[in-house]
Amino acid sequence: MTSLSTASSTALTQLSARSTLPLVSQVAIKVAYLCLLWSQRSRTRYALRDLPEATLRDIGITSDQARHEANKWFWRP
Repeated sequence: MTSLSTASSTALTQLSARSTLPLVSQVAIKVAYLCLLWSQRSRTRYALRDLPEATLRDIGITSDQARHEANKWFWRP
């Protein structure tokens, strides 16, 4: 699923770079990209919440850091 998100992100970035698109299309692409980004953040934070302590140590974060990140709203970077 990550490759789909990456491919979608790349496609949206390429589309938004075109100056020949109508303004409405450019806005729609930016909204789609934002929705994709928010969805990815939400899924990642949800998965982070369920990781065991040993896995958190392997990726180099503490359980407090993981909990802090997992409790952020999806629109927060």
